[in-house]
Amino acid sequence: MTTIATTKDAMAQAKTRMEKAVEDFRKELAALRTGRASVALLDHIRVDYHGTPMPINQLGALSVPEPTMIIVSPWDPGAVGPIDKAIRTSDLGLNPVSDGKVLRVPIPPLTEERRKDLVKHLHKVLENHRTAVRNIRRDIKEAVEKLEKEKKISEDERKRFLDELDKLTHQETKKLEDLSAAKEKEVLELK
Repeated sequence: MTTIATTKDAMAQAKTRMEKAVEDFRKELAALRTGRASVALLDHIRVDYHGTPMPINQLGALSVPEPTMIIVSPWDPGAVGPIDKAIRTSDLGLNPVSDGKVLRVPIPPLTEERRKDLVKHLHKVLENHRTAVRNIRRDIKEAVEKLEKEKKISEDERKRFLDELDKLTHQETKKLEDLSAAKEKEVLELK
């Protein structure tokens, strides 16, 4: 954490850190499986390729030709086996079909029980990110209160800043909740 010398620095740092938390939440949502195919589903999977763990998207082209299918076209045909194994052993519950050159990864429809589990997981991830935003707020608030104690800012300036900080915190938390609500709707939607 960089040092905070003014309330302007504090607000800039708060915005940056909170936006990073929201962006991280977006990435987590992209990797959350719904009944719809998305190449982002495979983003967190690492393939042991010649002794080096590598992301799938660095080993081949990924495409979604239809809503329930992901196609992985490895640049090296020797990578088909390791990619297949990595997808099968992941926590996604997917079973790729290989023709020796290309992997077809069908996305099965979600069961009602699995949908409910995904929503529970979504709520847990949301709460973790809400907590992260609140922790950022607390850190920045403490830094500004320290500035006031050191007589670098006035009490009125601190109060104005804390009001702004609360507004920012509420804004970023609302973004998280809106993203979560949209994803929950997508997960529960029957196709």
